[in-house]
Amino acid sequence: MADHPAPPVPVDHVQPVPRRIRALLAGEVLLDTTRALYVWEHPYYPQYYVPRADVRPAVLVDEHRDKPTSRGVARLHGVRAGAEHRAGAALHYPDFHDAVRFDWAAADLWFEEDEQVFVHPRSPYVRVDALRSSRTVRIELDGVVVAESSTPVLVFETGLPTRYYLSRTDVDFRVLTRTATVTACPYKGTTTDYWSIVTPTGTHQDLAWSYSFPTKEMLPIAGLVAFYNEKVDVLLDGVLQERPVTHF
Repeated sequence: MADHPAPPVPVDHVQPVPRRIRALLAGEVLLDTTRALYVWEHPYYPQYYVPRADVRPAVLVDEHRDKPTSRGVARLHGVRAGAEHRAGAALHYPDFHDAVRFDWAAADLWFEEDEQVFVHPRSPYVRVDALRSSRTVRIELDGVVVAESSTPVLVFETGLPTRYYLSRTDVDFRVLTRTATVTACPYKGTTTDYWSIVTPTGTHQDLAWSYSFPTKEMLPIAGLVAFYNEKVDVLLDGVLQERPVTHF
């Protein structure tokens, strides 16, 4: 049994989006709707499905190809705005709420109300909490102690293992090597730092990261360092934790 809650939503689950959704490409509005649907194409997070009537005219370029899906046959379209043309970036479902599903990369910017959204739509069923703790967390790899702290911040995110964020003063940066990797999370923001861990067996790529400017909900983790539980040994109050298995 996993040590964290699984995503609670089945594939093809549909719910209304109670928020205004907008997307922009090349400075032009592609869509503006208060009638979008959440559709779960997989269990982890939804996609926005937008009524065709709320998509700006001339944005969709018919590519004259159909794609069968579990929601019916969809028509493949390119997306055009200004000098930008993104081939195959949208699917129109005439028989499924007459809705259009845009690839996230079809737009330069996405907004829920007036707040920018990153990476993918946020699931209304996902909760992310950052809680300060006095439990002792020790990070090891190949027998090397990488970090140890009794003042961690624990991040609990639905569908993911607990992440342990540690103060930089509790991390041994002598065994860390900075990399140019950048990742983003719709709930926490964009990373500002990534590190590989160097042990006697070699360099283990991109196992630690930090958010210097996280979202306002995640401010307790600002500047702290987290590690992939899946790839390091975590001792919690002296007890070695089983490495979790994640699927995406």
